[in-house]
Amino acid sequence: IAAQLVAAEATCPIEVYSNYYLPAYVGKNSLVIACSYSGNTEETIAAMEQALAKGARVCVITSGGKMLEMAREKGLDHIVIPGGNPPRTMLAYSLTQQFFVLRHYGIIRDGFEKSIAAAAELLEREKEAIKKEALELTGKLVGKQLVIYSEASTEAVSIRFRQQVNENSKVLCWHHAIPEMNHNELVGWAGADKHIAVVIFRHKEDHERSQIRMEINKGVFQNYTPHINEVWSKGDSAIARQLYLINLGDWVSLYWAQKKGVDPSEIAVINMLKGKLAEMK
Repeated sequence: IAAQLVAAEATCPIEVYSNYYLPAYVGKNSLVIACSYSGNTEETIAAMEQALAKGARVCVITSGGKMLEMAREKGLDHIVIPGGNPPRTMLAYSLTQQFFVLRHYGIIRDGFEKSIAAAAELLEREKEAIKKEALELTGKLVGKQLVIYSEASTEAVSIRFRQQVNENSKVLCWHHAIPEMNHNELVGWAGADKHIAVVIFRHKEDHERSQIRMEINKGVFQNYTPHINEVWSKGDSAIARQLYLINLGDWVSLYWAQKKGVDPSEIAVINMLKGKLAEMK
């Protein structure tokens, strides 16, 4: 999310890696922001160790765990955020600290304090309207196969929504970004059926060609399903608009869990996976 929001003004490329390996170009002139809420995410720790071995500057954002221990032992720059909560509920803490780190190292000029404050005011002001829209949207999605689309510049919103539906609602779904999906996935719609429900996240600021594509795509989708839902953002800044949609999507995932009668906080299968991995070290 942070990488997409600052792309227009960042003084260098920002790459996001969520695996065990860092690319070969990482070296002494690189800044690696190691961000893990628990501080025990093994692939993040592995990447962090590689970054240190390569001589990169490493900054850690975490609530504790092994990463905080490493940061303190090695004298690394680090920020400690409040712990004890499901990581997905602490997005605002991680996001704001990433902005702070990027500004601290001169990669962006603006820490977005005013935009974040305005976004918080917007979400508070629109809270009941957001919840109402989310509840209505949930009713259109339950029992359907969810597909999520957005413009590539705001794909992070789609990823967040997919992840929240996966974890909170215990539902499989997928997402893709426009224009890329027009070069492949659009053809796959020939095998679609009426049980698919589409959510398209939209912004007035989307590229004009992307907006044209979305209208054409809707025409294709309508050949296969009547369940097409457009969700428009609100806000005076990119941060506000994306946080508005993220907040709405989070509410959808919670309402969906409620309608299914499942616990949105339960992640037993992830804990099982971590336990199995720990046994194999």
